[in-house]
Amino acid sequence: MGQKVNPIGFRLGVYRNWDARWYADKEYTKLLHEDIAMRRLIGSRLRNAGLARIETERSANQLTVIIQTAKPGIVIGKQGASVDALRDELERISGKKVRVTIHEIKTPELDATLVAENVASQLEKRIAFRRALKQTLMRSMRAGAKGVKIQVSGRLGGSEMSRREWDRDGRVPLHTLRANIDYGKAEARTTFGRIGVQCWLYLGDFVTATGEPIAPGKDRAEDRGLEDRVPVPAARVAEAPAEAVAVITEAVDVPEVEIEELPTDDVVEIDEDEEVIAAAGVDPGAGGEKVEKLTPKRAPARRKPVVAKKPASVSRVPKKLVKKADAPADVAEEEEE
Repeated sequence: MGQKVNPIGFRLGVYRNWDARWYADKEYTKLLHEDIAMRRLIGSRLRNAGLARIETERSANQLTVIIQTAKPGIVIGKQGASVDALRDELERISGKKVRVTIHEIKTPELDATLVAENVASQLEKRIAFRRALKQTLMRSMRAGAKGVKIQVSGRLGGSEMSRREWDRDGRVPLHTLRANIDYGKAEARTTFGRIGVQCWLYLGDFVTATGEPIAPGKDRAEDRGLEDRVPVPAARVAEAPAEAVAVITEAVDVPEVEIEELPTDDVVEIDEDEEVIAAAGVDPGAGGEKVEKLTPKRAPARRKPVVAKKPASVSRVPKKLVKKADAPADVAEEEEE
């Protein structure tokens, strides 16, 4: 059976940071329980505010709580009354001065926790789970996600036997460390029992330390350090035609001396070329060497007029026939005279 690993814990320390950013030696258990109590308090008070993430930072005499929410108006309240009441309760739990910071999430469709809570709220309203899954998938993909996977488990549709159903759109590479995958879960409290909802969101790849994004289409050979195997053949193929062209140009320039001896042996070919050059309107004396170089290339040009002359010879045949036909007519007139 598949062993599931939390995508956030799988990437902690590599690409993603911790939600609780503090260190303690002796009072670790005490501070840990304080964090758990504060998170439960905030979650219970702001259940309908669309809480996505709660982060804590500790210093010597101060505690900073960062709340990421999709509805900051509910968290703040009228003239900040809700925030002040929440701050007083957090100070009572921790015994230190607490600073509350609120961050707004502008696109809740791209946060896994909010997506899971949205599906859970639809299931509590007795909406069919398949319809809720498909609609939520479509909204997240339209918002810009590269892949979404949502899973629900429990007594779906009020059945006596609990089961697990899931739906996915796009790609969700869970084994790729550089993939930025957000994970969230929620519970739907229905009359038949609780239904668990899990959500995985693929938002692209993390950026490197220099701020440049990692290309998702890199070959594994490049990742292993075998970059020479891929680009070298392409470079050789690109350089090969350039070398061939250089050799050809040298071969054309060198045999110019040998070509000068050819006119002495074949005088007829030169005369035909001179006729062609005269017809083209080029002076033969100005570029004698050019005529000699073009002799082998103009050879097929001599054959083309021969093919064109064939219909002319055919046209002469009927003329000869007419003359032959006229000849016996003249003889007949002489006989009559």
